[in-house]
Amino acid sequence: MSWLDWLVLISSLVFISGYGIWKSRGQKNIESYLKGDNSIPWYMVGLSIMATQASAITFLSAPGQAYTDGMRFVQYYFGLPIAMVVLSIFFLPIYHRLNIYTAYEFLEQRFDQKTRVFTSILFLTQRGLASGLTLYAPALILSALLGWNIYYTNLFIGAFVILYTVLGGSKAVSYTHLQQMTIIFIGMFIAGYMIVHLLPEEVGFTDAIKMGGKLGKMNVIDLNFDLNNKYNIWSGLIGGFFLALSYFGTDQSQVSRYISAKDLKQSRMGLLMNGLIKVPMQFFILLIGVLLFVFYQFKPAPLFFNSNEITKLESSPYAKDWQQINQSHTALFEQKKQAAFGLNQAIEAGKDSEIETQKAVLVQTEKEMKGLRKQATDLMKLNDPKAETDDTNYIFLRYVVDYLPHGLIGLLIAVIFAASMQSKSAELNALASCTMVDIYKRSFVKNASDAHYLKASKWATGLWGVYAIGVAMFANKLGSLIEAVNVLGSLFYGTILGIFLVAFMFKKIKGGSAFYAAVLAEAIVLYLYFFTNISFLWFNLFGSALVIIFSFIFYFLQTKYSPSISGTTE
Repeated sequence: MSWLDWLVLISSLVFISGYGIWKSRGQKNIESYLKGDNSIPWYMVGLSIMATQASAITFLSAPGQAYTDGMRFVQYYFGLPIAMVVLSIFFLPIYHRLNIYTAYEFLEQRFDQKTRVFTSILFLTQRGLASGLTLYAPALILSALLGWNIYYTNLFIGAFVILYTVLGGSKAVSYTHLQQMTIIFIGMFIAGYMIVHLLPEEVGFTDAIKMGGKLGKMNVIDLNFDLNNKYNIWSGLIGGFFLALSYFGTDQSQVSRYISAKDLKQSRMGLLMNGLIKVPMQFFILLIGVLLFVFYQFKPAPLFFNSNEITKLESSPYAKDWQQINQSHTALFEQKKQAAFGLNQAIEAGKDSEIETQKAVLVQTEKEMKGLRKQATDLMKLNDPKAETDDTNYIFLRYVVDYLPHGLIGLLIAVIFAASMQSKSAELNALASCTMVDIYKRSFVKNASDAHYLKASKWATGLWGVYAIGVAMFANKLGSLIEAVNVLGSLFYGTILGIFLVAFMFKKIKGGSAFYAAVLAEAIVLYLYFFTNISFLWFNLFGSALVIIFSFIFYFLQTKYSPSISGTTE
């Protein structure tokens, strides 16, 4: 990185954090610290909801996901707009009427303390680990591509976020999200524009989309129903709906965003804004990956995108073998480039037979290149059994470093930092809220002063930040990070959602039945994950359905045999 890149990067980060701290000055109690005095307008609520979900993983890993697997991942978001409508109608009025700090306060009022604490622990477990992943992702990739020490990068990002989240609280998180999303939208638009701009003159945006389609990357819709298929229209609409309903309706990192709005109307508008914008935004980010795939049909692509692993191989006893493999890859690229020009010309001329001929050449060349990649990764494993041989998360940023001019590199690195900061700060604020309100204040120190709880909230924020840094230090070999973080969420969100659905919909069921049902359902979900091949998106449906079914079973057993099981006396 040049001095200009560093200037753009540092200026962006200082402005974002400084503005958030300044806007949130003067906080005197946990009402203002954890909820922002319920003063956040709807458009900031909407941006903050999107920003909380859109971590650095989204902008680093999603283009690489589309590059390797096409656009089908976008189906994962198809259930989200429907979930926003359901939340606006059924969840929001209850949250606003109860004037809660966390979503889990409602569960004690509806059930009992143990159900509230169990649900809080599920959230803290999932979100605490996820916060480490959202910190680790950009640190890992930036350190590999830019030569930074990963541990120092973890510490820098983590400490920076801890600083302004501890000082500013919920309001700082919301106000910095506005600036962060602005930088992200600008940076990603420029990245997409530059891909098209750097294509050969005879290949425009429309040509690139058509080529991506012919090469199987515009696979937006898959109508086949298959529980073992990770991404199809059914897993997206059904599994994605339940995941979004649970995440946005019961995850404190999201609930805290919209309960801080001025009123119910503002919260609803913020949620619906997220429902309208999220799918097109994710489509565009994935489309960048497709454009990048077409770009590398005409421009030399690295045989392996993680330059750190290549550097290790070049200084190993297998260096000559690597050089021979890389030379073969370079020769294959020339064949691929000629076929790519031929395919573009055939598409423009509408010659179907020629399209199939050139496409076959490209497919065969890609197959041979994958064979060379396999040889290269085998060498990496021989040289270092712990080598990271999945480079999906490095594809987009490697393009940034290799092809963009100085200044823009700094801006795109700032995008990665901003995305990491925005999700991390919301997670820390939510973890602190849950720790303070659901556990510390409820079970340990019940009648302290506002000053005490404010100070304890800041300590909780800082300690969760340190915990996230610790998780990031030990995280490795996650594969596609955008999948990893969603798999982690799906292991817990279904059970949490099931508890809330029972609370909202089935008034006869009491705390004991819901508690034991949730424990059993979570155990089954974990079994399905470790011992079956069922796609993770379905865990959200299975988890919530199992909680409901078991709650009724325990309720009927209690009614018939043992009244004490239901928890009616709790």
